[in-house]
Amino acid sequence: MGTFHAVVANSLAAFVTNTFVWFAVTFWVYLGTRSVVATAVMAGVYTATVAVSGIFLGSLVDRFPKKTVMLLSGIGSLLLYAGAGAVYLAATPQALADPAHPLLWLFIVLALFGAMAGNVRSIALSTLVTLLVPEEGRDRANGLVGTANGVAFLAASVFSGLAVGTLGMGWVLALAAGVTLLVLGHLWTLDLPARATDHSGANSDRVDLRGTIAAIGVVPGLFGLIFFHTFNNFLGGIFMALMDAYGLELMSVEVWGLLWGFLSLGFIVGGLIVARKGLGRSPLRTLFLANIAMWAISSVFTLQASALLLTAGLFVWLCLMPVVEATEQTILQNVIPPERQGRVFGFAQSVEQAASPVTAFVIGPVAQFVFIPFMTTGAGVDLIGGWFGTGPDRGLALLFTVAGLVGLLVTLLAMRSRSYRVLSRHTQVPENGATTTEAITAS
Repeated sequence: MGTFHAVVANSLAAFVTNTFVWFAVTFWVYLGTRSVVATAVMAGVYTATVAVSGIFLGSLVDRFPKKTVMLLSGIGSLLLYAGAGAVYLAATPQALADPAHPLLWLFIVLALFGAMAGNVRSIALSTLVTLLVPEEGRDRANGLVGTANGVAFLAASVFSGLAVGTLGMGWVLALAAGVTLLVLGHLWTLDLPARATDHSGANSDRVDLRGTIAAIGVVPGLFGLIFFHTFNNFLGGIFMALMDAYGLELMSVEVWGLLWGFLSLGFIVGGLIVARKGLGRSPLRTLFLANIAMWAISSVFTLQASALLLTAGLFVWLCLMPVVEATEQTILQNVIPPERQGRVFGFAQSVEQAASPVTAFVIGPVAQFVFIPFMTTGAGVDLIGGWFGTGPDRGLALLFTVAGLVGLLVTLLAMRSRSYRVLSRHTQVPENGATTTEAITAS
């Protein structure tokens, strides 16, 4: 557990750095261009890359020593941040303020790819939970990982808003490069398990998508869980693409960054609760109850242009996020053989994230040319503007409300599906002390 805690601390520093860059670039681009389409496209590029790369990165985690993969991830981030810094110094302020200028998009791609190079860490860390933590403690270990993500979110939120508002983008990249160097130095000193021993006879030196799909198919209903998360990400892409634009319409970038710092306490609270209490005897039921609460909140927290209402809704929503993430991680860790877990986590990441870029690329123009005009000069002003409010921010708010209602309906329907019933039986914690894998084998 000492090694596990050390690698979580190292990953925390990496997560802070990469999230810091992601937030800062998003804030900086919107403030410089005032383009909702630009931030939506950025979100789409981010999630599309995560979706495309997940299966490949998962195979790397299975094929090579975990430490090697994580070190290469940090080196990749460092080189890309250096490239983004060179573009920032070479480009004119006019070019970086033009949402159609190639140099702006070259800067964005280099900076965001630097942040995304850390995604392989998430896959590697999930597999290290399996290798370093006994099965009965994995839900709590995943809660600790969720807490680390929350701390990263908090620190990145506070520092990114302040850094953009006071220091500028050049210092953001310089700080990111410096911390990345320190993370690499600490990681070099850790003694981590190389990779799980392959008892399946599978060829671990290739991606082996067919074998990965077969491993998932062994557990009835597991594909249903992955596809449910995929649909959630389809709707979640709306919030990812537009929430910064909505928040920055209500307050300054410094206040928005500080607010996210406070909101990130929700991640920490939720992660600590899971780390202390676990997920109960029926993790899948816990997952769906959390989703019901999240989508119900999403449908009401923008009904009025109130920073207080937005803050309360987002705080509760973020408290529930570690529960959702820890549940899926724990189920996969307990039912998938360790030698396959990197590829299965990568496959799940690719499939689940594939929906988000579709939403992000589509929702920016929809918000810009449909919902915002609808609540600014269109029919929505007369229909609901009297109590809902009018203006660009209310157009975005209406979109969030619609997405929340759709998510709530789909979650309630999914709980009545056969896949939910079957997977719930297979993932319920046995009373006799048997492991989940033993229970599945026996059934």
